[in-house]
Amino acid sequence: VEKYRPQALSELVSHRDILSTVQRFISEDRLPHLLLYGPPGTGKTSTILACARQLYREREFGSMVLELNASDDRGIDIVRGPILSFASTRTIFKKGFKLVILDEADAMTQDAQNALRRVIEKFTENTRFCLICNYLSKIIPALQSRCTRFRFGPLTQELMVPRLQHVIQEEGVDVTEDGMKALVTLSSGDMRRALNILQSTSMAFGKVTEENVYTCTGHPLKSDIANILDWMLNQDFSTAYRKIMELKTLKGLALQDILTEIHLFVHRVDFPPSIRIQLLIKLADIEYRLAAGTSEKIQLSSLIAAFQVTRDLVVAEA
Repeated sequence: VEKYRPQALSELVSHRDILSTVQRFISEDRLPHLLLYGPPGTGKTSTILACARQLYREREFGSMVLELNASDDRGIDIVRGPILSFASTRTIFKKGFKLVILDEADAMTQDAQNALRRVIEKFTENTRFCLICNYLSKIIPALQSRCTRFRFGPLTQELMVPRLQHVIQEEGVDVTEDGMKALVTLSSGDMRRALNILQSTSMAFGKVTEENVYTCTGHPLKSDIANILDWMLNQDFSTAYRKIMELKTLKGLALQDILTEIHLFVHRVDFPPSIRIQLLIKLADIEYRLAAGTSEKIQLSSLIAAFQVTRDLVVAEA
């Protein structure tokens, strides 16, 4: 993942509109404070590091850029101490500004964020702040209004595939067409996750096929889900329960994963709308109860029951 991290703005594959805006800010030397937010693995940190590389030469990097991550201490004392002193000192020989990068800013306490707003305001002259977070709602409004916000959405399949193919070529990995599809589907727009799955699958199996990818991530196969759905709708209760339990034990599946996948299938099966609605409410209940840490066996029975009731309703309607 680190080996193929984009080094320059031109290497980033997505969010062209954001990158061109940032590029213009840099070329006109009018970079505002930035707030980059969005799910992990979508290029937020890479973007700002690429900007920093473009702004500063290698040897100035240490004195001009202060990067703090969630793993570093960023309590109120650090904001008032090191961050404050870094921001307040002028750059002696060089015009331009310093850059403070606060990665995972949503992990900062309210107090630290409040202390930060004064620092940002006071030293705008010679320091730019860039906050990076996953959840915008965890950043206090006062900080949001002082920054230019950019949302990094999950990456689309068209953008991920060429980049993955580049890595596959460089590394000489054997990937099939359906393996590629599985990678992109399971990573759900997170480039970092896609590369991690690719690496672990190719190390474990040598060849990256759909089945290997699903096995490696412990995700239920499409065929398994189709079978489970088939049993729930066409077998009697005890047979369905026994077969699904066997499959779960054999493949080590979590009910949570089965539920998520079944939900996608429910939308594809042609149920009458009123019946589908009832079923989805039931699925939501089961998911909620699973999240509360209840017994998987009881919840599985509940899942089968929900489908059997649905089946009987469909038959009754027909």
